[in-house]
Amino acid sequence: MQALRQHILITGASAGIGAELARQFASKGRSLALCARRLPALEGLRAELPGRVLVKELDVTDADAVFRVFGEFADELGRLDRVIVNAGIGKGRPIGTGGHRPNRETVETNVLGALAQCEAAMEIFRRQNAGHLVVVSSMAALRGLPGAVTAYAATKAAVSALAEGIRVDVAGTPIKVTTILPGYIRSEMNPEPGRLIADTVPAVRAMVTAIEREPKRAYVPQWPWRALAPVLRHLPAWALKKAT
Repeated sequence: MQALRQHILITGASAGIGAELARQFASKGRSLALCARRLPALEGLRAELPGRVLVKELDVTDADAVFRVFGEFADELGRLDRVIVNAGIGKGRPIGTGGHRPNRETVETNVLGALAQCEAAMEIFRRQNAGHLVVVSSMAALRGLPGAVTAYAATKAAVSALAEGIRVDVAGTPIKVTTILPGYIRSEMNPEPGRLIADTVPAVRAMVTAIEREPKRAYVPQWPWRALAPVLRHLPAWALKKAT
């Protein structure tokens, strides 16, 4: 039986997937440590949640702040049982079209920010000799993608590889590492309706179910994304460009 992960830290928790993760874990009676750049939004979320909820402002591109905030949360809660590396952005322009700045911001947040979060979380877990690191990647990690999502897809491939390397490093220990690969979920980054875009609440429910199982990796929602994963990996370039 899996150990109960009572004290859960979620980054990027002020809106979208992160906020809904907080709602669903709070409904399970977990103690939460929530952080994001928008503190007023976090405070508003805290007001609607039951149980113990701590909030702190955090920009994950500030590595020193990541280590400080994670350490403060661990001290205030007594320990951290699970850290969900969720903070990320989806800015981007096709490479070579004058969009270096948003592409760079996406890389800095999604890769360097994720690295800092994983480092800070794993320092705590190694001291505790226990913990569950959850890295939110994307189905976009499975292929290099064209157009405005080229940089974003590259960042998600990077964080998937980062999580896998950590998982191998701590294999055989009480520390578990899970990579979550969501498909299209309605959020601030995907606000528009579409055939493959899942509503936030049921999609995040699928994420929570997967996270609680603590697998090595999980595609969510499982249908259709688990079935589409091998298709996406082998789709010819012309079809991939048309599909995106």
